Amino acid sequence: MERMNIGILFGGMSEEHEVSCISAKSIYENIDRTRFNPILIGITKAGAFKYFDGDLKHLASGRWEEAANPQATVDLLGIGGTVGIVGEQVIPIDCFFPVLHGPSGEDGKLQGILEFSKIPYVGCGVLSSAMCMDKEIMKDRLRFYNIPQTKYLIPDIDSSAEAVCNQIEQAGFRYPVFIKPANLGSSVGISKVHSSSELERAILSARKYDKKILVEEGVDCREIEVSVLERGREIYVSSPGELIVKNDFYDYDTKYKESTTEFVIPAKVTYREADEIAYLAREAFKCLCCEGIARVDFFIDKKNGKVLLNEINTMPGFTEISMYPKNLQHDGIEYSGIIGELIDCRPLPQSCRYRGSNTLSAEYCRISTDPS
Repeated sequence: MERMNIGILFGGMSEEHEVSCISAKSIYENIDRTRFNPILIGITKAGAFKYFDGDLKHLASGRWEEAANPQATVDLLGIGGTVGIVGEQVIPIDCFFPVLHGPSGEDGKLQGILEFSKIPYVGCGVLSSAMCMDKEIMKDRLRFYNIPQTKYLIPDIDSSAEAVCNQIEQAGFRYPVFIKPANLGSSVGISKVHSSSELERAILSARKYDKKILVEEGVDCREIEVSVLERGREIYVSSPGELIVKNDFYDYDTKYKESTTEFVIPAKVTYREADEIAYLAREAFKCLCCEGIARVDFFIDKKNGKVLLNEINTMPGFTEISMYPKNLQHDGIEYSGIIGELIDCRPLPQSCRYRGSNTLSAEYCRISTDPS
C-alpha cells in the first residue's frame, strides 16, 4: 500500500511558535511510517513557508529556520499542496497536519488557505477554529447553549485601562480575577490579579498581545482536562486528567519550561462529576462546530462542586508532556494511533456537521455567566 504524504505544519507567527515546533517533533517521531510519509513544513515568525529536512534537534532548540532546505519551495495556493525541491521530483501533499497554536495558525486563517486550495487537513475547520480562538465569541456561544462558566467580562477595545478598572469594580467581580488576551493560548499574557491596585498593570500587559482582553473571576478550584477525539460519528471523550499546579497558576513557564506540575490520570472525581464533564465536553464540541480534535478544560469549584467549562483548544499541544495525548494513552490509544485516527477522520472542506442542541437540562445550568 502506498504511503500518504502528510505535511506537518509547525511554527507560525504567534507567541506559541516554540511550543508548536516541539509538538511537530513529537508527531514526526511517533507517526506510523508504514502508513504515512511525514514531511515537515515550517512557518517562520515572518510568515514564510520552509521545507525542513534537517536534524530534529533544531526543532527543539528553535534553530530550525537556519537548517531549513534552501532549495525547496512550498506551494499552498494552487489546487493541492506541494513541496518542490530543486533537482528533484515535486512532492504532492495528501493531507496536512497543522500543529500550530495561537493566532494565524489555530484561528481559521491557515484553515482558510487549505480550504481554498482544496487540501484535506486534520482538525477543526475555519468557523470552529475562529470561534474557539476568540474567547469572547467562544464564551458567548457557550452561554447561548447554557454551558456553565465562570463570570466574565469583555471590555470595549477602545476603553482606557482606567475605564476597564472601573468596569471591573462596578460589575462586582470578586478577587482574584484573571486578565487575558482574548486571542491567544498557552497562558501567554495572562495575569492573576489579587487586588484593584494590580489591575492596570495586568490590563496593559494583556494588551501587548491583543487589543481585546478578557476578564474572568477566579475560582478556588481543581483543574480538569479531557481529550476529545472524533472517531467516525462518535465523539469520544477521554478519562479526565487533573493538573495539580504548584505555582500560583498554570502559566506559560509552568506549562513548558518547568516540571513542577503534577498530572493525575485519571482524575479522582466522582461518577457524577465525570459524567457531567463528558456530557458538557461533547455539547461544547458540537455547539462550537469542532471536528476531529479538541481539548476541553474544566474547573470544579472546591466550595460547591460545580463543574465549569474554562475553554476549548482546537489544536492542543502534542509535546511529550501534553495532556491531550496523555489522557488518550491512559485509555489505551497509543500516540501513533491518535495521529493515525486524526488523519483518517480528516473532514472534507466546510464539513461542519454538528450543532449544539440548546437543550441542556436545568441541573447543568447552575451559574450565571452574565457579567452584569
